[in-house]
Amino acid sequence: MRVKINGVECEFNEGETILNIARKNDIFIPAICYLSGCSATLACRMCMVEADGKKVYSCNTKAKDGMVVESDLSSLWEERNEIMQAYCINHPLQCGVCDKSGECELQNFTHKARVNTQKHWIQDTHKPHKEWGFINYDPALCIVCERCVTVCKDKIGESALKTTPRGGAAVDATFKESMGKDAYAIWTKFQKSLIAPATGDKLECSSCGECTSVCPTGALIGAKFQYTSNIWELKRIPASNPHSSDCELLYYDIKQSGIAVQKPKIYRVSNDFSFASLNKAARYGYDTQNEAQKDEKAFKLLCEKIQNGVIKNIKFNSFITNEEALILQNLKKKFDLRLLNDEALKFKEFLEEFHQNAGEFYAASSEDITKSDFIVVAGTLLRYDAPSLSYKINNALVMNKGSGLYFHLFKDKGVEKYSKNFLSYIHKSGEEEQILYYLLQKFSTDETLKERLNSFFVEEEKEIEESISEEVSEMIRETNEAGEIIEKEVKKNITKKIKKNIPIKRSLFAKNLGLDEDKMEDLFLKKSHFTLVVGSDFYFHKKAKKLARLLALIQKTTPFKVFLNPTHTNTLGVALLCDLDKEAQNGEILGYNERGDFSFSYEEYCNLASSSLNQQEGTFVNYDKRIVPTNAALEFEGYFLNDVANALGFEEEFTIHYTQKLPINRGFSPIAFDDLENFYTNGGENQRGYLLDLSQYKKTSNLNYEEPEFKALDLDNSLLLYSANPSYQFGRFSNRASALNEAIFLGLSEDLATKFGVKDRDLIRLNLENESLNLSVRVDKDLVGVAYLPYFDEKIDTLSFFKERITKASLEKIGGSDE
Repeated sequence: MRVKINGVECEFNEGETILNIARKNDIFIPAICYLSGCSATLACRMCMVEADGKKVYSCNTKAKDGMVVESDLSSLWEERNEIMQAYCINHPLQCGVCDKSGECELQNFTHKARVNTQKHWIQDTHKPHKEWGFINYDPALCIVCERCVTVCKDKIGESALKTTPRGGAAVDATFKESMGKDAYAIWTKFQKSLIAPATGDKLECSSCGECTSVCPTGALIGAKFQYTSNIWELKRIPASNPHSSDCELLYYDIKQSGIAVQKPKIYRVSNDFSFASLNKAARYGYDTQNEAQKDEKAFKLLCEKIQNGVIKNIKFNSFITNEEALILQNLKKKFDLRLLNDEALKFKEFLEEFHQNAGEFYAASSEDITKSDFIVVAGTLLRYDAPSLSYKINNALVMNKGSGLYFHLFKDKGVEKYSKNFLSYIHKSGEEEQILYYLLQKFSTDETLKERLNSFFVEEEKEIEESISEEVSEMIRETNEAGEIIEKEVKKNITKKIKKNIPIKRSLFAKNLGLDEDKMEDLFLKKSHFTLVVGSDFYFHKKAKKLARLLALIQKTTPFKVFLNPTHTNTLGVALLCDLDKEAQNGEILGYNERGDFSFSYEEYCNLASSSLNQQEGTFVNYDKRIVPTNAALEFEGYFLNDVANALGFEEEFTIHYTQKLPINRGFSPIAFDDLENFYTNGGENQRGYLLDLSQYKKTSNLNYEEPEFKALDLDNSLLLYSANPSYQFGRFSNRASALNEAIFLGLSEDLATKFGVKDRDLIRLNLENESLNLSVRVDKDLVGVAYLPYFDEKIDTLSFFKERITKASLEKIGGSDE
């Protein structure tokens, strides 16, 4: 289908709005309140156009084939001029010091609409500044566009903000005659409202900061950035989120520290908020740089230890680039080293088992998720493991009127806010495979498989209500002629619905998981795009390989596309590039950003300092199987891993020279780093790097049926302890940032805190199989029935306490928070 906008022929799909079609074709239509991928609110009305001669609002008007649209008419700009005048009533004239000046949309559109007069006024009211933790709010600068409210609800899924009465003077009714209709409507709404936390005076949210990014003025601003720099002084460095596997596009905004100290400094992180949402770590965890200098003695010692065979193993994590991973693989081959990365190894083994059986890579991408109308999530504490992914799931549920199921060991109240049709089910440890068997039983198109799974039904009696009996119905019909009153009496005194107990078949898997199958049928109704999202609970499960094989069956025999969320930033890249080993061999261990006999790390305990990810150029493989570039925001004056490689016989001047040498047989392309793009188009098309060549992974599938097992973990009154960081903390790397840095704690849900008689910040002793730790308590109001132990502390290797993501423990209180 085609529509003509300002004389330009534009193709579109059914259901697309005029505004989004224009953006895809680089046609400018002004809009202040509308956000791509969110609900239209009509809060600003700046997007008015003429469609086939009729004025409409392009943000919520769907295009029709053959429609002719004009957006640049002088009559439209006259109305927009009045709207911008209304927005400027009593707006403080502080552009010289405002944090948003230089990228302020109110400023831009005021100039664009050529506002040079102000014909209206009203008495202003005192509106004190608000401090909401990571975010500050200046209501005097707020134009109540509701972007912050919309993005929090439609993308993030927290609905932490709302509009609230302004308490200002009443609007002068005479202005209704002197102002345009749209301008008057905007001004009336604007004069009545401000923004406030949804509950009380305190902003209860995950502090992702997305509201500050979408705010068109300086009303919402990051507390740490406020009054530190003018926007136009900052240089934007395009990069990728170094903290989690979304590796989303972000910008490091830098300038020199000051007149005396002229070294570059990161002042904030920004994003293309229309298409790239950031989590808290990505937005605030930016000052992780290492200020170390070159230690020639330690560098020489490290090279000698590798050259002379003293070091026989390299232990590392997945917070590294693909280029570094390739260097490590080259060192392994040349010096017969073993590469140790337990987390990436678990993911690699799971991925390979899935691939061997499905004959292909996991099919789903985050774009598939945002287009889905039925989503199942299992094996991940979603908002904690992958907050950016949770935003996309919430967005799909909201915008596609979707539904789905969320399975986990623990209840998350935050997930329950997403949609009334996104149902949470708590299952026991050991029942993970039954989730997958249920999906196979319900959706598989393989007749042989369905026949075998259909043996797992149980017959139960169910009480049902039948329709009114034929005799009673006839009596009612006979009395109809006598009048309504008699008819009602007959119904009241004679008719009754008949209840019967009849045998029905019920899925044994559904019964064990506590699923209401009638409700399930309602959720599935008229759904066409299915995605199954799984995470680290499955990779570290004692039955991980079986779970991988079941997922392969699901991808090959059901409508579901499977999405495997890699555990850390570049877990997928490491799994593809490195031949990982299970155990160390005799000899010393080099710890690359980890502890070892010799540590080459960005952390304090190191023998030789390495660079932080915001000081490196290179690439990651994100969870969409896309190779994305990241740039160095700050210089590093110490040694890079590439310097070690060169000293040991490899000859590449810069680390990024390995980018075009990433192996083609693993799906990479021989593209130079400087040729990689890193942006989204106006229409949201992803132009970041390139997609992995998945044709490399096509092979004959090897699908085998296995009998289910029905055995849950017996807790024997023990506490079930879960290995997880809080939602903003992805490991020791994020914990280096000043805004996120904290001491390790035990996370306890409110119900467990009450059960054990402890409060927030109380001191407890946590007893594990062979260890005991003294920790403070952090009460988590979002979770139910969970105790979790973080692993971001560089001094305590808590991951060593877990063979899976869960273990048994006990705790006792040893001190109050006031002691």
